[in-house]
Amino acid sequence: MSSTASGKNGTWRNWGGNVAARPAREVTPASVDELSAAIRRAAEDGLKVKAVGSGHSFTSIAATDGVLIRPQLLTGIRNIDREAMTVTVEAGTPLKRLNMALAREGLSLTNMGDIMEQTVSGATSTGTHGTGRDSASIAAQIKGLELVTADGSVLACSEKENPEVFAAARIGLGALGVVTAITFAVEPVFLLTAREEPMPFDKVLADFDELWAENEHFEFYWFPHTGNTNTKRNNRSAGPEKPVPQLQGWFEDEFLSNGVFQVAQWVGRAAPAAIPAIAQISSKALSSRSYTDIPYKVFTSPRRVRFVEMEYAVPRAAAVETLRELKAMIERSGLRVSFPVEVRTAPADDITLSTASGRDSAYIAVHMVKGTPFQRYFTAAERIFTAHEGRPHWGKVHTRDAEYFAQVYPRFDEFTALRDRLDPDRRFQNDYLRRVLGA
Repeated sequence: MSSTASGKNGTWRNWGGNVAARPAREVTPASVDELSAAIRRAAEDGLKVKAVGSGHSFTSIAATDGVLIRPQLLTGIRNIDREAMTVTVEAGTPLKRLNMALAREGLSLTNMGDIMEQTVSGATSTGTHGTGRDSASIAAQIKGLELVTADGSVLACSEKENPEVFAAARIGLGALGVVTAITFAVEPVFLLTAREEPMPFDKVLADFDELWAENEHFEFYWFPHTGNTNTKRNNRSAGPEKPVPQLQGWFEDEFLSNGVFQVAQWVGRAAPAAIPAIAQISSKALSSRSYTDIPYKVFTSPRRVRFVEMEYAVPRAAAVETLRELKAMIERSGLRVSFPVEVRTAPADDITLSTASGRDSAYIAVHMVKGTPFQRYFTAAERIFTAHEGRPHWGKVHTRDAEYFAQVYPRFDEFTALRDRLDPDRRFQNDYLRRVLGA
């Protein structure tokens, strides 16, 4: 199975395996004109339209029983503008291809998430992010985008052109149209020194504000049932380059992070009572390491163990309290959690439905292995997150609806009004959008 989610006999499935859909037909347009024609034809046939990326969302945000638009042929770099320091890329381009192509040109994005299998439009439309004190999500690095709307017309959006669409469409959830190209701000490629080291949970929480303030990119993983975390600090470096040696990299990133971790998950599934003991061992197996490399080789790593995930953004000031409540809940509940909890941050941005819109944020992500019952854990975690006015990641499991979002997003009505204007007949509607944006 490729990284692009797929299925047999006309069924589309996502990467996490928790969403399936049977579209009436699939279209793989080779140009913007072909895409416009496909949208107009869908309207004539009374069918809804959804564009999919690589299926890395855990929600049914891309599911449709109408026309499924696949992006494979809308890939590649259209233009690099070294004066403006931007790159314009077709919407179906995987982040991995973009990162590698930019590196060859001596360029890089400023910040990115921790995997790069997704398409650029799928990643930005759902608000994918990494961690950063000053630098924000991938969508916040967008300088312009091209959008095909419900009537098949092509809109160019930027701060100067259609600015009200630009404010919303950078994280548009697929609700405003189909993104066909994105222009990102880039910079000359630089080096990051990564410092990974274990640290007690209580110390990380006590020093959280300092760790955030002293590092350009700080994140940590806490292992439930233990008092242990693994911290990661990435900061710009003058060099020299000192990548992780190949064998060591394979051992730590593939064998330990994916191979041994997978075996630990299997054991945990077969014997849940063993999970706390496994957690103690695996959280102690991590040793400190430091290396220096170009950004995408530091920010991203392979994730081969399939899982289901929920992630909420809470105000950064509420992060420590939220984590304490989460730990107490797990200890009290008798739950057996074999997957680390991931904690990252982002500065406030100005995108209408960005999880960091208008507020400095901390992201707390809970995971369960694909195929294990996650409802009890996620429901209890979600109760804690929403008590802190948390905003769920648009592409990860949550149960919130439009009524809730209208309370936690001050500009929610601005987005729905724009949707009424651009897609009055709800050509891009599906069950998920009906729930999160209202009918």
